[in-house]
Amino acid sequence: MNYDAIGAAAALIARKTGRPQHRVAVVLGSGLAGYAASLQGAVEVPYADIPGFPLPRVEGHGGSLFSAQPGKVPVLCYSGRVHAYEGWEMDDIVFGVRTAVASGCHTIILTNAAGGAGNGLRPGDLVLLKDHINLASRNPLVGANDDRLGPRFLDMTDTYPRDLRAKAKQIAADAGVELKEGVYAWFLGPTFETPAEVRMAGRLGADLVGMSTVPEAIAARHMGAKVLGISLVANLAAGISPVPISHEEVQETAVAAHDRFTAVIDGLLKTLE
Repeated sequence: MNYDAIGAAAALIARKTGRPQHRVAVVLGSGLAGYAASLQGAVEVPYADIPGFPLPRVEGHGGSLFSAQPGKVPVLCYSGRVHAYEGWEMDDIVFGVRTAVASGCHTIILTNAAGGAGNGLRPGDLVLLKDHINLASRNPLVGANDDRLGPRFLDMTDTYPRDLRAKAKQIAADAGVELKEGVYAWFLGPTFETPAEVRMAGRLGADLVGMSTVPEAIAARHMGAKVLGISLVANLAAGISPVPISHEEVQETAVAAHDRFTAVIDGLLKTLE
């Protein structure tokens, strides 16, 4: 956790975008990278121009952040993220989220494409995260703690606040989009989960399985930001799906659900204060 590097990145973003502060950040998952550029008046800053920012290496993930103000408050949109399975250190994986909070963001919206492991979930469903399970045995808070960023021991009871989830569900309902709720289990990847692992996750209480989001949620909460998580069920998880799982299937489902997904995000960005 490099406090000075995070501050330097936030200062550069303020200079490059002309906005001294942002209030909400969105991390866009697989298949949604193009959304950020569509925001009216969006200003692009490539990750490569920001000291300390790691560059995504996965197809379907962009490599820029965008600053815009679609509603009452300035917003940062991250077009792409990095993952632990790419070989990044935990500090690198959460650097973007920490920079967003240092830039003034009080709410972090984390999106992802996930495997559906819960009863009744189908490809294309949108699911609000009400909790998560860390099955990757990694945590971005391991190591020396910098008290300027957050507490040594972090309470994770209310990681995905009920009031924020209620707002998202109302916005989705107004847009004619169904939002379910579920628990997300983080696996390290890059292999998709085995049928036995999916059964294990389900017995532990998980409805979704995926390879991201949890470290970002921990880092955001560590710095005092609220977190809203939204998963797109991109495929049925192993042992449930009748066909082999592929990254192409994930991307295809994300593209098909794009309009419903972005309708919810649009509504959130216009109403969060």
